[in-house]
Amino acid sequence: MSLRSTQGFWPVTIAISGNLTVTVIKFLAAIGSGSSVLFSEAIHSSADTLNQVFLLVGLRQSLKKADDTFAYGYGNERFFWALISACGIFFVGAGITAFGGIESLIDPHAIEFSFTVAAALFASFFIELYTLRVAVKQIREAYPDATWRERINHADSATLAVLLEDAVAVVGVAIAATAIGVSYLTGSTLWDGLGSMIISIMLGAVAVILIVKNRSYLLGRSMPEELEEGIIEMIEAEPAIKKVIDFKSAVIGLGIYRIKCEVEFNGSALLRESYRESSLREMYEKINDDVEEFKRFMADYSDRIPRLMGKKIDHIEAKLRKEYPGIKHIDIEVN
Repeated sequence: MSLRSTQGFWPVTIAISGNLTVTVIKFLAAIGSGSSVLFSEAIHSSADTLNQVFLLVGLRQSLKKADDTFAYGYGNERFFWALISACGIFFVGAGITAFGGIESLIDPHAIEFSFTVAAALFASFFIELYTLRVAVKQIREAYPDATWRERINHADSATLAVLLEDAVAVVGVAIAATAIGVSYLTGSTLWDGLGSMIISIMLGAVAVILIVKNRSYLLGRSMPEELEEGIIEMIEAEPAIKKVIDFKSAVIGLGIYRIKCEVEFNGSALLRESYRESSLREMYEKINDDVEEFKRFMADYSDRIPRLMGKKIDHIEAKLRKEYPGIKHIDIEVN
């Protein structure tokens, strides 16, 4: 089991434990205070917990070995379950949070602010902050020299989901605390409802980002462009290859790729390689207008070249797998 294949397990496991604890704390505080924004936060944490269970299921399923039904393995399971999780964020997290906020605006009720509520918010903030820190650390370790934009673009979908959900959760707790405080001081529940709506919008944005990302993988997203360019350059560096005519790739798991390309062989290089131990001039002189000898030469040549091309393709595939371990399936065709 590779280190890359297990990426995401630790952040997701920590996030499930943290969010389950936070969910209980927030529900108790919401019941005690009557705050819609705090209730929205409790629903948000409940959705996060369920969504992260989906992520964990996907991670475990993605480790299954290839079989007759799925010849390329189950690597895309992590993207499928991450997509289900993202839909959960949108419909459950953002949807119920928005509903709670609208209900608070339409039917306002008094908000109680107490030490219990403050303690719940305080505890939730630091638990969410810790799980966020775990996700940030794993992404940094996976892409140490990349910018944050590059990290988010290439990050494991499970770890990215934890990162974005917990970032919203940390900001959400701050918004909830501010909304409750202002509503309590002003006596207006308008702020409480607005707080819920803001949290809902943030959750919706996170959900859309994750849905778009996982959709691209499930549709057969190509490998990163710089990786593709490096592979083509390595193939064309072979003297026997004239050029790569067509190149296609697909992500079939985290850091796991399938490639297919068409190449044009260099006929002169193949001829030199085929008869490098003998002189073509000597063979020409040996034939010396002998039709039967010429036929034998052509039959030998016709037999050598396809076998030599096959050996060259095997050699190129071995080099590619050594240089790029993430390429698990290679299909090189002759144009």
